[in-house]
Amino acid sequence: MKSQWQKIADGELYDPNDPALIEGRAQCKAKLHQLNHQSPELPQLPILETLLAKADAKTYLVAPFYCDYGHNIRVGSNFFANSGCVMLDGAPITIGDNVMIAPNVGLHTATHPLDAKTRMSGLEYAFPITIEDNVWIGAGSVILPGVTLGKNCVVGAGSVVTKSVPANMLVVGNPARVVREIDNNN
Repeated sequence: MKSQWQKIADGELYDPNDPALIEGRAQCKAKLHQLNHQSPELPQLPILETLLAKADAKTYLVAPFYCDYGHNIRVGSNFFANSGCVMLDGAPITIGDNVMIAPNVGLHTATHPLDAKTRMSGLEYAFPITIEDNVWIGAGSVILPGVTLGKNCVVGAGSVVTKSVPANMLVVGNPARVVREIDNNN
């Protein structure tokens, strides 16, 4: 029988009320409480190394920061997330180097079935999010399940990104749409 984690990895419906997932979220909440209430003069890395799958000395999260599990989040070097960032990491969230996230941004891997009967059963899906190198996500934006943001993309403030974006693009709106290519030679 598949574990709930294996069902997530296989893109299948899973039960978020599975005891192992409940315990994982509880452990994460304890670490988040520690991170969100520590003195700003203290280094975050000791907590981040226990919370996230990958972080380094150049990782900085402005409190408050929220996630479901933490161990599904891998951030590259020189990562910054401003206050109010929410990462629902039922599925992996992979973030490249030199990524900046403005305040109140959500990265949501979790989603629910459209069919009401299945949705009311409590089952859900989770699909990975990938953010490649040198991406900037503007304030109040939401990145939805299964989205990849290509290298050097910029997501305008308040955008809702519903599908993947190729490298070097500026996207804005709800739903987000490509406005133009970004010339990275200037």
